[in-house]
Parts: sequence; structure tokens; C-alpha cells
Amino acid sequence: MPAEETTSSLELLYKVSRELVSALDLRAVLQRILFQSLKYVGGERASIVVMDDNGKAVDAAIVYGRKIHDHTTQQLRDTVERGLAGWVVRNRQPAWIPDTSRDDRWLRRPDDALDRSGAKAALCVPLLARDKMVGVLTLVHPEPGAYNQEHFDLMQAIADLSGVAVLNARLYAESQRQARVMTALAASAAAISASLRMDDVLQRILNETIQALEVETVALALVEVNWDLVFHAATGEHKDAIIGKHVPAGQGIVGWVVHEGEGVVIPAVHEDKRFVPSEQFDGLDERAMAVAPIYAQGRVIGVLQAINPRAGAFDPDALLVLAGIGNLAGSTIQHAQLFERLQAAHKRYRELFDDSVDPIFVTGWDGKIHEANRQAAVFSGYTSRQLQGMEIDSLHEPVRGGKDVSMERLKGGETLAYEAVLKTKTGGKIPIQVQVRRVVFEEAESLQWLMRDISERKDLDLMREDLTSMIYHDLRSPLANIVSSLDVLNALFSGKEHETAESVLTIARRSTDRIQRLVSSLLDINRLESGQAIVSQQSVTATMLAEEAVETVRPMVESRHQVLVSRFPEGLPPVWVDVDMIRRVLINLMENASKFTPLEGRIELGAKRDGNWVQVWVQDNGPGIPFADQDRIFDKFTRLKGDDGPSGLGVGLAFCRLAVKGHGGRIWVESKPGHGSKFLLTLPLVKQK
Repeated sequence: MPAEETTSSLELLYKVSRELVSALDLRAVLQRILFQSLKYVGGERASIVVMDDNGKAVDAAIVYGRKIHDHTTQQLRDTVERGLAGWVVRNRQPAWIPDTSRDDRWLRRPDDALDRSGAKAALCVPLLARDKMVGVLTLVHPEPGAYNQEHFDLMQAIADLSGVAVLNARLYAESQRQARVMTALAASAAAISASLRMDDVLQRILNETIQALEVETVALALVEVNWDLVFHAATGEHKDAIIGKHVPAGQGIVGWVVHEGEGVVIPAVHEDKRFVPSEQFDGLDERAMAVAPIYAQGRVIGVLQAINPRAGAFDPDALLVLAGIGNLAGSTIQHAQLFERLQAAHKRYRELFDDSVDPIFVTGWDGKIHEANRQAAVFSGYTSRQLQGMEIDSLHEPVRGGKDVSMERLKGGETLAYEAVLKTKTGGKIPIQVQVRRVVFEEAESLQWLMRDISERKDLDLMREDLTSMIYHDLRSPLANIVSSLDVLNALFSGKEHETAESVLTIARRSTDRIQRLVSSLLDINRLESGQAIVSQQSVTATMLAEEAVETVRPMVESRHQVLVSRFPEGLPPVWVDVDMIRRVLINLMENASKFTPLEGRIELGAKRDGNWVQVWVQDNGPGIPFADQDRIFDKFTRLKGDDGPSGLGVGLAFCRLAVKGHGGRIWVESKPGHGSKFLLTLPLVKQK
């Protein structure tokens, strides 16, 4: 090549290079490449296709004369897939076609017919940068054979310069797009998360979406329990026709998005096979839509739907932005839902707190009252304002023997209960049952004191105590006279000639023995509850105690055709007990067993050594005792519910517990409903000197 031509070519390429490197905007770079190619190589039209790293066409432009045509990506994708450009991409080498009508690589269109534009000449070169295919450049001349070797070489030189320019512009466009997306998402995140009220949250999501995507309408639906979708919010045109819309599970485009868990852009809604009439909104012509799932904690909880972009088509970033807002919306919606439930629970607690029939106080760990319900004010005589800041200890005082309030146990989550006296403003004293536990009140860790008026119970207990005392004092003396009289009568009417009278006297004597045991038990209960110690203890064998008790209850057992078995092993060491008291304990347990055991049932009295104790048990095959009642049955005047059970005062087991505990032992029951009951107690052995 002559020196003048070389210099001219270098100057030309220099000019082309300056044109290309002076712009970073992808659209501007593509236009300059096309115009420079047409200017220096020649032709009637030029086209360029930009490709991503995966070989997919992401942008394109065509120039006819001096007119640039955008939005031609889909048209040029055909040439990349089936035409000359596709051949260049697959072979990574340029192509020179003198006559397009004679080359099979040329994708013929209706315009190429002889009666129209006819045959042409074409040059097609790959755009390479860093050994990557970044695009394809094509020139077309209306006259076959118009291009020569010089044109071909110049085209390749321009392509070499253009490859890097296109790559840089594409990367710049991608970075700008990502920056726009991140800016939009950051702004959306700040706006969406600025509130926890559900209505406000949904409206903020819609506002950010309609602003970011520039669409006519935005709608938001949430997934119901049965996976149906219900639209809870909408903004834009015809929004009133959207709210409350119901789409059955799996139906339509929105149902597909929920099922697949991925977003979709639909350029032509009514041409999409997934679109169903049930998702059509009244009065709204849905031309194009984008739908993205709303995720929360890894699951789809709803969809965000953008309808009819104002520009006519969605930007390439639309789905990315919509999906990003959907992800932001998911956690915010869930937080709003949790906040609403928390508010509702707080409201219910407040209502229960204020409307409770029992006084409730809330204090800090220092005991100062922060809150008090209406009943607390009524009960104490102070106003709610006066109660604020008072010490809880100044309002009530535990009764003697009441439990201390242990802060360590309360901090461990325990609920403490004890009896106390409430001191009213007027100086009155009201017996109360107190329950105190740790709670979170108004977002602060506090103590809740529930105080229940037990005046009626105390009055009833006092009446029972008076009745017990009356029974003991008023019956003891006449009962002793009856016993003495029966002994005299028994001596007078003895012998075979008085068998009938003797039998009647025996029945009377057994009945008076039972009354005497009841009276003695009532006396022992009063003594033991008052803290008096057992002083009349002596050494006795457990076997002898058992034999005496068995003989006492045998007539009752035999009358019910029951079997009473005594299993006391030989060699049991003696125990140190009040003989009469423990004998009555065994009699009470066996009589109870007989009462609750069906006719012809079985009762077992047994014993064994247990360390420094002798363990004694009475077992029956009666109906059993519910687990919840197994501690309560040892309380005084307590009887289990039921209309068909034996009657009684409910003091027998209370006496047994006090008597055994008075000896230092313990008593308990093992029972399963329907499988009988087993009462066990421990008695101390005689200490060896």
C-alpha cells in the first residue's frame, strides 16, 4: 500500500477512534459506530447487535440513511439466530457477500424480492474485546459487488476499534442500570420501612412501585391459608375495582407466580396462555403487566403486580426493580402483621386487666406500683392516681406462716402464692390470696400482683372450726357416758340366752368407736395445726399396729364381701409412734379403701423397711384418683367431685397427713384413674441407743 494511502487510512481510523472513545452511553456509541461505518465504508443501511457474556442479544440499533431506529432487538435476534450475523457469531470471523441473492447465509425477507429492493452487497464483522464476542456489525449496500477488499479491511479495522468501545459502554450501562436499581430499592426500603401500620405499609409499597416503574396501576395481593390470592391494596387507575378481588389458588398469571416463586413480564397480557378471566379487573384494560412474588422468611406470601407501563413497554430493569421491592415488602408486611397481632394482644390484655373482677397491681422490681386496674382502686379505697408510686408492701401484709416473696424465684419464672391481709385506705383489713409473677408490661419487665378476696372462704373456715370445736366439746362427754353404758349393758346381757341383745350391743359399740375416732381425729387436727408436738410416742411393732387396725375394719370389709390381705414380713423392726394415733391412721386408710372399692373387691395392707423408716401402704382396686386431685385430697374438708361417691366430712385424710408429718414421716398416693389407688406412708424406727 502506498505511503499516502497508509497515512490516509491511519488518519481515518484515528478519527473513528476519537469518535468512539468520546462517549460512554451505549446508545450514543452504537449510533456513532453505525454512522462512522456508513460514512467511511459506504452503504444504505447499517445494523449492530450487542451481546452479553452468555451470547444473548441485549440491545440493537439500525440506521437507514441518516435515520436511527431503536427497539429493534427482537428483529435483529432473528438474524443472530438464523441469518448472516448468526454465522459470524458462531464462526467468530467476518463475512463478505458480494451478492446476497446468491448466498445462503443471508436471511431473506419479503423486501429482498426482485420486484422490490432485490440483491445487495453485505459486510458482517464480529465485535471482539478481550477475546469475548460483544456484538455483530453489518453493512448493506443496494448494489451487488459494491464492496471490495479495501472496504472489507476497513470494516474489520473499525470493528476492532468498536469492540472495546461497545464493551465499555455496555459495562457502563450495566453499572448505571444497577446504580439506578439500587438507588430505587434504597429509596423504596427507606420509605416502606418507615411505618408499621399495615394500611400505611401497603400504601407506601404501592407508591414506591408506581413511581419506580412509571405504570398506570399497581396492585398487591396476599396469599390466604388455602393459597387463594386476595388483593388487599391498589393505587392508580381503577384501583377501587381491584381491592377485594379474589383469585383461586394456582389460577392465572398471579397464581403461576405464586406457584413458581419467580417474577414475570408479560408484554401482551391477552396473548399469554396463563391469563384467565378471573384475574381481569373490572374497567381496566390490562395490556402489559409485570408480576413479582413477595417473599418473607423463604416463602411466598403474596404478589406485587404492575400494570400498563406509560411508555408502552417495560424497561429491561422493570422486573429486577419489582422483585427487589417485593422482597423488601415481604419482611415489612410480616413485621406489620406481627405488630398488629401484638397490638391486638396488648389491647386484649389491657381490657382483661381493667375489667378483671380481682384487683391487679403492676410494680417494678423495687415494689413501686406503676399500674393498677379499676378493681384495685375500688378494693383498696385509693384512687388510681394515689396508687401510682405507692409501695406494694404498704398495701398488704402476709399472714403468719405465709410465704416470703423470693425475687430469685420470681426471676426464674415461678409464680408465688400466699395468703395476706390487704390494708385499705380507711384502715380496714381484708383477707386475700396473693399470686405474684414476672410479666412484661408496656415493654418493661415487671411484677404482676393479683389479689383475690377470700373473706367468704375465711368465714366458712371459721364456721367449720367452730363446728369442729362444738362437735368435740359437746359430744365428748355424752359419748363417754354412752360408751360406759354400753359396757354395763354388755356385762348384763352376756351369754347364749342374750345373743340378740349382745349382737345389737356389738353394733352400737363399733359405731361409738367410730364416733370416738372421729372426735379424737378432730382434736388431733386442731392440736397438730396449732403446732403442738406429739409427746406420747412409744416402741411398737408395725405388725401389732396392723393387726389391731385390721380387726377394727374387718366387719366393714366382710359386710361388703371384700378380701383384705395383710402382707407384713417377719422381722420388721419396731417403730417409734403414738400408737393410738397411727392405729387410727391405718383404720382411716383401710375404711376409705373399703368405701371406694367395689363389692367383692380386694384391699391389701403391706409394709417394708425403707432405711431408717418403715414404709406402710394400703392398696385397693377402686376407681382411682385423677392426678390433678392427688395432692388436694389431703386438704381439710376436701372431697372429690361426683354424686355417686361415699359421703363424709373430708377430715380423715387431712388427719392422716398431719399425724404422719407430726411423726416426721410423709404420706402420698399413687393412682391412675380406673386402676385403683395406693396410699403410702413412712413411720420412724426406734432409735438404737
